[in-house]
Amino acid sequence: MKKAICCLLCAAILFGFCACGRGAEDFPQSVPQTEKDTETTVPPPEPLENSTAPQTTAPQPTAPASLLPVTADNPVLQNGKTYTGLPALPLQTFQVEDPENTRGLSTEKIGYSYGVAKDGQPNVTSVNNQKYFADNGYHAVCLDTKSTEKVLYLTFDCGYENGYTAKILDTLQEKQVSAAFFCTLPQVKDNPELIARMINEGHIVGNHSVKHPSFPTLTRLRMAEEIKGMDDYLRTNFGYSEPFFRFPMGEYSDCALDLVGSLGYQCVFWSVAYADWDLDNQKGADYAFETVTDRLHPGAVILLHSVSPDNAAALGRIIDWAKQEGYVFHSLRDLPA
Repeated sequence: MKKAICCLLCAAILFGFCACGRGAEDFPQSVPQTEKDTETTVPPPEPLENSTAPQTTAPQPTAPASLLPVTADNPVLQNGKTYTGLPALPLQTFQVEDPENTRGLSTEKIGYSYGVAKDGQPNVTSVNNQKYFADNGYHAVCLDTKSTEKVLYLTFDCGYENGYTAKILDTLQEKQVSAAFFCTLPQVKDNPELIARMINEGHIVGNHSVKHPSFPTLTRLRMAEEIKGMDDYLRTNFGYSEPFFRFPMGEYSDCALDLVGSLGYQCVFWSVAYADWDLDNQKGADYAFETVTDRLHPGAVILLHSVSPDNAAALGRIIDWAKQEGYVFHSLRDLPA
């Protein structure tokens, strides 16, 4: 009898171990998998805390989808003050028109190309780009074709910080030139004092998205969420918002252009740039100076990257040379309608 009882106990224990050994793959997921993030060129930011996700049930195709307010985390806000000292702004509820793209706008990914300008004239590629934006009613600019004077628009892309942005700001302050800095959310969250300085000194902090994804790969709702997440954080923590957006990696589509414009943003491309972002291939301040000044032309939107030591070193000379040649630096706020 004792032998039989022992055998039964051993069998029960063995069955228990087998049951506990079932892997997680044997059970249904309690939370649906979310869309896999696309590859980014900057470290992805931490998720916004205490956020309310946008509605996931698609509305009727003819009705706009509403992105509900997202409360950005604000760990340093005290007594209603922001990093800039400005009052926090109320969050906007974005209306996403045609969330399912029932109009069939092209989602083909286009890698932006501008062509190398020379002899004080924009490259024909930039000219054609601007014509395409205008002819199709897209709220986008790469070239000012309306101003009669020799205007320049200075812009920087910022994804992370390596110590040169402050030097660039020092030069801009000395030369009394305003610029636009297109920032991702990690850049803003990690460098609040630097961002506050940009705003307080009159520069534009443009929206460069939350996670720097390729917009043509996203749904219209996800594109809007990327823009809104950044805008919410600036409004809450800096009391600031401006309607300028730059596509991550310069990758866009007709559908993306339409969506960004429908949210009230102007897409800002460029007509002058060079490979200044490659920190393994910096060629010195003289190279930066010669390359940028050789490509300047009236109406140019200049794209530089704030991580480049060459840009930081050459910027003052570039500005001085341009002014001597009769160019005037304008803010994107001054773009002709």
